[in-house]
Amino acid sequence: MNTERRVAVVTGAGSGIGRAVALALAGAGWSLALAGRRAMPLAETAAAAGAPEALCVTTDVTDADEVGALFTAVRERFGRLDLLFNNAGTFGPGAVPVEDLAAEDWRAVVDVNLTGAFLCAQAAYRLMKDQDPQGGRIVNNGSVSAHAPRPHSIAYTATKHAMTGLTKSLSLDGRPYRIACGQIDVGNAATEMTERMRTGTLQADGGTAAEPVMAAADVARTVLHMAELPLEANVQFATVMATNMPYVGRG
Repeated sequence: MNTERRVAVVTGAGSGIGRAVALALAGAGWSLALAGRRAMPLAETAAAAGAPEALCVTTDVTDADEVGALFTAVRERFGRLDLLFNNAGTFGPGAVPVEDLAAEDWRAVVDVNLTGAFLCAQAAYRLMKDQDPQGGRIVNNGSVSAHAPRPHSIAYTATKHAMTGLTKSLSLDGRPYRIACGQIDVGNAATEMTERMRTGTLQADGGTAAEPVMAAADVARTVLHMAELPLEANVQFATVMATNMPYVGRG
């Protein structure tokens, strides 16, 4: 990677895993471009990271024009891009059976989790391909749902399976341009999205149980490791999960 200060874009940077990764990157000396739907949480992330110089750009990742404006701002501010952490996502309406899921709710999850990830990866790819020195890294935020779904999570699960295809295609197509792409599949990080797991969440056997969670900072450390590898090496897929969550075996 370049010998100058490295530059990272983090989407969904206003909270949860996105904020934790931004803090880890800032602590390792990266320059940050923080993207999210609301300005105030982005500013709070920048402040928490001790990075008042961070570029904060309110961005709807489902809007190609807004995504384009984000990466144009990155190029104008920093001149290059070394890392995209493709993190923005939504679970959609919770506990809705397949037969009751509204078409518009399905589309909303697909738009954010899949189309948004593609639009950001595409814009990052273009920048990384054209810059000098050429290349960079994309880390996509997947989920253990890409391997084993939860009940009533069809939209979220389908998009996380699709994220795996996105990751593989980006890895292949990026080879001629020194663009590496990997995926981190996260299980039960303690964020606003997973708060219900502490008190009880629906299990595959129809029962309800509280589940262990892990700190989002544990995810961030793994993303930082992936990010700081030389471009000649890549973590293609990593799974980071709460040790005792009901994922491996039968719970």
